[in-house]
Amino acid sequence: MVVRDISFSIGGRLPIGGGAPVIVQTMCNTSTDDIEGSLAQCRAMAAAGAGLIRLTTQGLKQVESLREIKQRLRAEGIGTPLVADIHFLADAALAAASVADKVRINPGNFAREHAVACAKFRELIALCKTHGTAIRIGLNHGSLGERITQRYGNTPLAMKEAVMEWLRMCTAEDFYRVVVSLKASNTCVMVEAYRLLDAAMREELGCRFPLHLGVTEAGGGDEGRIKSAVGIGTLLGEGIGDTIRVSLTEDPVHEIPAGEQIVAAIADGYSPRGGRTCVEADGWDDFIIKGSCLWGPSLLDRRIDDFSLEGSTIGGSPVPAADGENFRDLLLQACRRRFTRPEYIACPGCGRTLYDLESTFNEVKRRTGHLAGLKIAVMGCVVNGPGEMADADYGYVGEGRGHVTLYRGKEPVLRRIPQEEAIDRLLELIESDTRRGG
Repeated sequence: MVVRDISFSIGGRLPIGGGAPVIVQTMCNTSTDDIEGSLAQCRAMAAAGAGLIRLTTQGLKQVESLREIKQRLRAEGIGTPLVADIHFLADAALAAASVADKVRINPGNFAREHAVACAKFRELIALCKTHGTAIRIGLNHGSLGERITQRYGNTPLAMKEAVMEWLRMCTAEDFYRVVVSLKASNTCVMVEAYRLLDAAMREELGCRFPLHLGVTEAGGGDEGRIKSAVGIGTLLGEGIGDTIRVSLTEDPVHEIPAGEQIVAAIADGYSPRGGRTCVEADGWDDFIIKGSCLWGPSLLDRRIDDFSLEGSTIGGSPVPAADGENFRDLLLQACRRRFTRPEYIACPGCGRTLYDLESTFNEVKRRTGHLAGLKIAVMGCVVNGPGEMADADYGYVGEGRGHVTLYRGKEPVLRRIPQEEAIDRLLELIESDTRRGG
């Protein structure tokens, strides 16, 4: 059976799929209505080499803000394609189709009734055909509707099945300007979902739509880079993936060099198929990303239980023993093999985030670093937070300006408490549960 690789250009200038170079993208964490702040961030991202830039577009007002941002960037000679990030409002997606170069949606969120959501999705396809706009169908683990989870559970299989429904509609409508993502914060879930989808597209559709890869809510620092490199690198090493985002709870400009390092590591043979047995790196970030791409897939798939750093160097010198042990612990945890510290699930923030997410996340890490084995989520808002932190033991979720809701598992237990009290209250909640044996 001949399988066709779907390829097209985004914004009339950026090729994707069909063997085109892997695109490294990122997302603004400014409010899209903050025109000047968003423009400044877009300029910095474009200068750093971002292939695509995504902006939160909650409603019709933000569509108009996106229009102005795009017009001003183009007037400055910045042609980087822009993506409108839509979550629930179908009318915003329909309006954005004539403005953005790509519209990111989860069609199942358009309406409670599946038939209504399907009708809205067909409307969007028609508009995108007219304007030459691409669509990204993004279904994250934890954002699947009851209709799917009641049949398949909250599993990689459910993620694959949900996407295939929408792809069948796209092919029926003869619409192929489509990119798909199936992100998860759990690297095992993320990798399995993409593998299942890649196989299903080949076998059922006879074509492969371009895939956008990412480990969502990866956190920041070394942990975020290692977890992202494990998930993204595993798939790129298997020839799966056309565009990537390293989601970091940091300045989003930092996501671009991290993504470029992952792509370069795979191209340089740092994967189980590349024949390498050790890492030669220029610096620490280069080392942890190359090492994660080299050993992570085999750990993830349980082909090995551990690995040796013998022969690996950073800047020509052996890896310091303490640094090497720290990397080993982080990589084993990212691959879900051994847990020696807390597991953090943290979104990178976006225009919906109404508090300083990065500093809050770093403070939560500082004050909970002794709680080995716990999964703690720090999320920007309630749009994705409660669903995508479903595996967490505790969650810290922004809910309106200056307020936070704390979760125990999936249950909100302290609602809309002042932000300045929230970390203390989170620790009190954890300590109270620990005393009770929770």
